[in-house]
Amino acid sequence: MTIAMQQKMTITIDREVYDALYRVIGKGNISKFIENLARPHVMKEDLTSAYQAMAADTEREREALEWSNGLIGIVSDAQR
Repeated sequence: MTIAMQQKMTITIDREVYDALYRVIGKGNISKFIENLARPHVMKEDLTSAYQAMAADTEREREALEWSNGLIGIVSDAQR
């Protein structure tokens, strides 16, 4: 098991943006939210390997198919 090291960082953002983050993302979740936004821009990941690993997860794929089929039903039931 690999233990991820964390580093504390101080950033300055507009008060309005901070208030919206606090309201929408919630206290205690802002750091992870910002990390997830920044990660693909700074980390060089092999996307092909990542997509292959996701596709190999049959339970995840089954749930994704079930979810997308549910959306199709919702859209087809919507009034036009």
